[in-house]
Amino acid sequence: MPLDAASVSTTAVAPLAARESSRAVRVEGLSKVYQLYARPQDRLKEMFLGRAGGRFSREFRALHDVSFELARGRRLGLIGRNGSGKSTLLQILAGTLAPTAGNVQVHGRVAALLELGSGFNPEYTGRENIYLNASILGLSRDEIEARFDAIAAFADIGEFLDQPVKTYSSGMFMRLAFAVTTSVDADLLLIDEALAVGDVFFTQKCFAHLERLIDRGVSVVLATHDTSAVNQFCDSVIVLHEGRMAFHGDTVTGLRTYFALQRSTAAMRPGDAKAAGVAPSRGGATASLSRPWPSAADCLPLDTMSSQGTGQARCTAVALCDEAGQAASVFEVGDVAIFHYEFEVDQPLGVPIGGVSLVNERNLIVHGRNSMQHALPAHDPVPAGTRLRFRQRIRLDVAPGRYTFLIGLATAGAEDYAHAAHMSHAALDARTTRVLSVANVASFSVTLRREGLELPFHGLANLGGDAELAVTLNAFTTDAITQTD
Repeated sequence: MPLDAASVSTTAVAPLAARESSRAVRVEGLSKVYQLYARPQDRLKEMFLGRAGGRFSREFRALHDVSFELARGRRLGLIGRNGSGKSTLLQILAGTLAPTAGNVQVHGRVAALLELGSGFNPEYTGRENIYLNASILGLSRDEIEARFDAIAAFADIGEFLDQPVKTYSSGMFMRLAFAVTTSVDADLLLIDEALAVGDVFFTQKCFAHLERLIDRGVSVVLATHDTSAVNQFCDSVIVLHEGRMAFHGDTVTGLRTYFALQRSTAAMRPGDAKAAGVAPSRGGATASLSRPWPSAADCLPLDTMSSQGTGQARCTAVALCDEAGQAASVFEVGDVAIFHYEFEVDQPLGVPIGGVSLVNERNLIVHGRNSMQHALPAHDPVPAGTRLRFRQRIRLDVAPGRYTFLIGLATAGAEDYAHAAHMSHAALDARTTRVLSVANVASFSVTLRREGLELPFHGLANLGGDAELAVTLNAFTTDAITQTD
């Protein structure tokens, strides 16, 4: 539940006057430990018997030795896997949870949008809940009256304003909660994943409003799994891993750290080919690629992928690497990503065709290309037992954001493959068989450049072309410039 920091009375949380310092938050050596019990009666046993009766609980460290500062008017992102301690940290900053150790100084009033629905009575109407929640946040009746129209207009839920909130969708609930929480003259705003449930238009509206609050000096802490939001909105980021602060600094490096931790957690043991989804070799001649194939530890887990196909082949390995050949999940605009994917052929095929498609957050395919379109030499036929390894280099001249990718395997006759450039798309498509399509392969993020022009184009993707400029002074053309991409 959101609280005014001035109402928190604990020695660990020391709110100060809002104008006394340019610092919004200071956290030193913060730890939070929970005692976990296997059975409810074990808590009573430990309470009455003490240590003399033995130990009936085990410790769980939700946070361990976390320290950071946040300046006024800045925005901090909190990212980490579920259970890493993000929500615990926000609750301590909000004053609803006491730390086990450490010191927290919060300067000024805190408004928090944590657990969706906190501070609302489901039986009350939206109108009644505006008065209820705003009063909890510290606004007087007169202040609520003065701001009511603005709150209702921002939430924009129409006639549902006079309906019980228990009838609301999660998106409507978030609209009302965000409108009320951000109406308070807070110095620190805490948000925990709440924006993830809104529609894209309202989410854009929320971020625009947050920008206005930040211009007024409000500090924002955003805990989220949306890495593109962190990259585009936050000034800095904290990466929490198993309750510890794995990184605190710039967002690009932080996101790289986050995805590296994701990979290391999910990685299989090196050399465990079966676990990594790499089929053991069946012998015979092996063709090599120009660069080494990624190790089993760098391959993505196959169990989260969904496949549809004819049964003629199976996907046995996928890896996404940077240009240096290292497994990667975060790239800058213009970086080269290298997609590796492998298939095991169970039934004979004609000429194999492998391809990759990139899909953005709006489920639009922003790029797709296959080995036929790359004009790779044909290999026909492909007998059962063959292992096919494809590698595609794609320059990520796409807008910053989060993307997923699909991989696929198709086959065509040798004659059709040889004459593909002279066939219509419809004719070629009709003579090509889709063998296997693999979705939900993995996600990756594209961030702004750290050097040079941060964003060298507008829109979804960069298209090649050229530009010209003619400068005319005093009716004479003095210069002409042509720039080609």
